[in-house]
Amino acid sequence: MWQLLKIELFKIFRKPRTYISFGAIAAMVLIVQVALKFDGRSYVEFILGSLQESLEIPFDKILNGYFICFVILNLLLIHIPLLIALVAGDAVAGEANMGTLRLLVTKPVSRTQLMLAKFLATTVYTAMLLAWMAFLSLLLSVLIFGTNDMIVARNDVVEVIQRNDVVWRYFAAFGYATVALTTVAALAFLLSVFAENSIGPIVSTISIVIVFTILSEMQIPMYDRTVKPYLFTSHMLAWKAFFYLKTDEDGTSIRGTIQNLPAIMRSLAILLAYIGLFLGTAILVFRKKDILT
Repeated sequence: MWQLLKIELFKIFRKPRTYISFGAIAAMVLIVQVALKFDGRSYVEFILGSLQESLEIPFDKILNGYFICFVILNLLLIHIPLLIALVAGDAVAGEANMGTLRLLVTKPVSRTQLMLAKFLATTVYTAMLLAWMAFLSLLLSVLIFGTNDMIVARNDVVEVIQRNDVVWRYFAAFGYATVALTTVAALAFLLSVFAENSIGPIVSTISIVIVFTILSEMQIPMYDRTVKPYLFTSHMLAWKAFFYLKTDEDGTSIRGTIQNLPAIMRSLAILLAYIGLFLGTAILVFRKKDILT
């Protein structure tokens, strides 16, 4: 399996489209950082809205590396599925398009092992993409903007997270985001099994993510209790909950706490279930796939 994994990783990283993803993330992160460096105050005023009337806002302290990273994640993570689909949608369909799929299944390995190796390689690529984004958005932001307490605004409430209580939350958030994006990779991987060209799985994956995201944002009472909780897109942004703290009776945030950890674990379990469903289906379909046509 290790040898298969190395071969699949070599296939992924020899293609120019793989590095387009890393370059695109670097460009987007740098654009946001430069924009906030020169006009960050306007953005803070926008997100705080009417709270400025009742609070004295220390803009020089708010615009620190931790806050900038949070902004970048909110702005860019919704665009990453496209970059994931570029590689995951090509995993099997690309082999079929090049005519190498027949050769692969003649090797002394099972089709299941082959699929697992391809999916693991796709997962490694996803994790590396998120690690690259973490490096640029967190470490580089800290170097440029420095550190301070982190401000999180939600539902007309401003929470202050102490600077020594922030970094572990980002590790947890990026870890969760990796699982969320692996779900997208698993979907693209499944669709790739049915195609002879990678364009179809890539476009189909993005279309499904967009449609499901719209459905996740709809507010319909019966729908909210039945369908919406089980859409994987309803749980992809649950990483934000790592930055929501419990409060005491006086409304003061409690250091080192997470407001609703059970909800995060439920969302994580649903995403893992989707990964298992997509991967399992892909393996079953590929095992029965006629590669002679």
